[in-house]
Amino acid sequence: MQTYDNPLIARYASKAMSQLWSPQRKFSTWRRLWLALAEAEAELDLPISQEQLAELRTQLDDIDFKKADEYERELRHDVMAHVHTFGDCCPKARPIIHLGATSCFVTDNADAILLRESLILVRNRLATIIDRLGKFAWKYRDLPCLAFTHLQPAQPTTVGRRACLWAYDLILDLEEIEYRICNLKTLGNKGTTGTQASFLKLFNGNHEKVRRLETLFCEKIGLAPFAITGQTYPRKMDSQILDVLSGIAQSSHKFANDLRILAHRKEMEEPFEQHQIGSSAMAYKRNPMRSERICSLARFVMSLQTSPPMTVATQWMERTLDDSANRRLVLPQAFLAMDAVLILYQNVAEGLVVYPKVVAKNLQAELPFMATEDLLMEAVKRGGDRQDLHERIRQHSQAAALVVKDEGGENDLWERLCGDTAFSGIDMESALEPLAFVGRSREQVDEFLLEQVEPIRKRYGDVLYATNADVRV
Repeated sequence: MQTYDNPLIARYASKAMSQLWSPQRKFSTWRRLWLALAEAEAELDLPISQEQLAELRTQLDDIDFKKADEYERELRHDVMAHVHTFGDCCPKARPIIHLGATSCFVTDNADAILLRESLILVRNRLATIIDRLGKFAWKYRDLPCLAFTHLQPAQPTTVGRRACLWAYDLILDLEEIEYRICNLKTLGNKGTTGTQASFLKLFNGNHEKVRRLETLFCEKIGLAPFAITGQTYPRKMDSQILDVLSGIAQSSHKFANDLRILAHRKEMEEPFEQHQIGSSAMAYKRNPMRSERICSLARFVMSLQTSPPMTVATQWMERTLDDSANRRLVLPQAFLAMDAVLILYQNVAEGLVVYPKVVAKNLQAELPFMATEDLLMEAVKRGGDRQDLHERIRQHSQAAALVVKDEGGENDLWERLCGDTAFSGIDMESALEPLAFVGRSREQVDEFLLEQVEPIRKRYGDVLYATNADVRV
């Protein structure tokens, strides 16, 4: 308790994402990369024995971190510290570890592997939330509610249709993340400036063997190489990935903000547990803690997106090392924070609470104003003068608005209109039926679920039920 503890690990992110970016996972991946390189070199007839390869395979996960730290303090080089640590426990293979490679061989290829797996975790959470929002949209497809433009009352929609808006933002994000996973590449075996000169030397000028070496290695790790690089893979890839995460954060923030506003109106709430405390002072409070945390963490993810573009822009010539410390911070924390956001999002989506009577009450308070256009058309069809009717509605509306705003009274516009002989003969009761004002909301929900959500459910199947949303704090 005497040193800083990153809350992304201690409070927010899942165990799976935290382990993915752990030292154990990072450095055991380095060892697997060294093994894959040695295997490929042996297959192309470099003097590497099966005994040496077998020795490497026995020590992939048993890492002496204390010894590695001691080496790094002496050598001031993290990669060489782990080369020596690996070599100490594999004395027979020690001479061929890291053969022909530069530091970025392990750092960049490992990062590419971790980025891909992190993207998959995020993708699975996205698909799960889309499924949950789809279920919610279906349940409330025909519950009319007040819609808003400029945060002012506008033509009604339904609660289910609004949920489709939230889901569609995530579907667009899912398409982006699927594209990034499908097209993610790795460094491969490029050498100190990308020319593969060291490998060409190892193979006595045999260009075909150098090309074959990279192909074999990349097949072993399951990623295709970039066509051409400097010493590192193009930092453009980091920027593109952070763009995707920022997009998901934007969608999540929008959803959580909407829910906070709806909670203020007492129409909807996030789940609130039996013993949960909303405020240390105000015991009655039901603060939207989860939604507020989504917004807080989402802003953090969006802010991290600014670093990778600056790193891309300043990678002089074949590379500079001013990317290293920045990437150590930005890449893991962006995924840890994004993971935390989506855990919260799923938890909220699975426990959304709707108060239909409040929804109806709030809608009815504004509906008379919105119904006047239809009323005007009906009265004209019955022989009324459009301009005279418009003026009558305007005067009644202004008077009713004064009662609401100046006196704090109820909206009595409809009562005023019912008492005006210009509108006699019209069925004023049915003219205020809420579902008559929601347009194609219900049909659009049905179409959206069929055309957009169902294909995602089919693609991800069991993933939708294997992804939990346990909020840790």
